[in-house]
Amino acid sequence: MLFLGAFAVFGVTMTLVIWQPRGLNIGWSAACGAIVALVSGIVTLADAAEVTSIVWNATLTFIALIVMSLILDELGFFEWCSLHVIRWARGNGRLLFLYTILLGAFVSCFFANDGAALILTPIVLAQVRALRLPDTMVIPFVMASGFIADTTSLPLITSNLTNIISADFFHISFSQYAAKMLVPNLFSLAASTAALFLYYRKQIPGSFDAKQLAIPGEAIKHQGMFRFSLIVLILLFLGYLFAESAGIPVCLIAGAAAAALSIFAQKIKLMEAKAILKEAPWSIIVFSIGMYLVVYGLKNAGLTDLLSGLLASFARHGELAAALGMGYTAALLSSVMNNLPSLMIGALAIDSSPAEGPIREILIYANVIGCDLGPKITPIGSLATLIWLHILSRKGIAVSWGAYFRTGLVLTVPTLLMALIGLYATN
Repeated sequence: MLFLGAFAVFGVTMTLVIWQPRGLNIGWSAACGAIVALVSGIVTLADAAEVTSIVWNATLTFIALIVMSLILDELGFFEWCSLHVIRWARGNGRLLFLYTILLGAFVSCFFANDGAALILTPIVLAQVRALRLPDTMVIPFVMASGFIADTTSLPLITSNLTNIISADFFHISFSQYAAKMLVPNLFSLAASTAALFLYYRKQIPGSFDAKQLAIPGEAIKHQGMFRFSLIVLILLFLGYLFAESAGIPVCLIAGAAAAALSIFAQKIKLMEAKAILKEAPWSIIVFSIGMYLVVYGLKNAGLTDLLSGLLASFARHGELAAALGMGYTAALLSSVMNNLPSLMIGALAIDSSPAEGPIREILIYANVIGCDLGPKITPIGSLATLIWLHILSRKGIAVSWGAYFRTGLVLTVPTLLMALIGLYATN
């Protein structure tokens, strides 16, 4: 009875989160699911306390990163980057496509995958349209910026919300995580680039004329804040490296950087504090706690025990089998039930599995890789993808779910394989 009840609550909650009837906020959907799970006894208040202890740091860090991204976007920082990319390409369409991919990887690394997909994509779209390229040639750039945002969100703990949660859950430091994920991310970047070039080779322009575009410096709205922002970003990265030894949560470092940018933006009237607070994704706090509490109900119902048995069978065949088995299992779960709950299900299963030593370590990182890359297979794999598709439709680019699935499947499966092989090579 508990098993059926937990699955029913999870199924209804996920349906509301993805469907969002009448614009229902994802936070309310997750909160309602969590309340039902608590009232019905599927989870307890002790479970709620444990879930909150797991996700609070990750959620607050994510909000701080998005706030920074919004302010930098308003400043013109990302447009400045995009205009430089166009100038560096020197009229070569293939170089422009490559540099667009590398720009997406850079933004995803330091400003999280959601920031890259939701802020950089509209800028890239506006820039390639300004080049007066046909719509068939615009699609590759838009799809590349959305796809690369997730496939290169592996290198730092802060590059993806799932990375932060997993690192907190298994007590992995910033430097430990970065050292382990550098090679898989490079493998993923190389595979993504190759897959995108092969898939869109006939639609990428051979050349373009950028004479009508503005020079990069004109995109920056306030030079003083631009210089200040560069200092803040350098200090932010250094803070990530040294905070762990001092026992300082990552969210405090990111929060301090976001606060510094917010104060400066308010001072020069670039962005009002009220607007910053309004744009910040506060609902993600309620969503994270509520959704993970619903997932915890699946654990209490025995799902993670079943998955632990599957992981044990992978582990018996060695590290490569463990990496591939965990990675593709996590990717499959992410593509059908969203990557955030899938990450937690995988983490709970690993925690209760008998795997130890290098095998356990490879399972932990393979779970993250699968949950970072797997969502690109289907439109419902992540909330960022759903919002990204909505933004594109509002800007006149319609991507059907069928077309997205075909593209996502072809691009993601080989990229995921290469990322997992990269993980195996470093273990």
